Amino acid sequence: MADYTVEFVGTGEELTVSETETILSACLDAGIAQEYSCRVGMCLACSAKIVDGEVNQQVAVARALTEAEAEEYALTCMARPASDLKLERGRYPPSIEDDIDATAREEVDDGGSGDGAAADD
Repeated sequence: MADYTVEFVGTGEELTVSETETILSACLDAGIAQEYSCRVGMCLACSAKIVDGEVNQQVAVARALTEAEAEEYALTCMARPASDLKLERGRYPPSIEDDIDATAREEVDDGGSGDGAAADD
């Protein structure tokens, strides 16, 4: 069993993670605040950009990420290190960024109500 160093760029946080443990689980055990919600690879709250290194996250590809996105982003609740890693927290795959941008545009277009309904005067 191999252990790898996972560094979160720009935070000074670094931890050792076994190849059999998820990055999120190791963060929680070490007291490192890593955002998450569902813990099953669906919500993408735990997403991080892979700056350097590789992860194993086949389940994430089956559930939430395209194969191309899985090359550049890790879902820390599913990802297990396959090498030493450098991750950037709070970075989301383009497909999610596009959804966030579209939602924001809709809210601006409908006056901020977020439901698409016209406001009664």
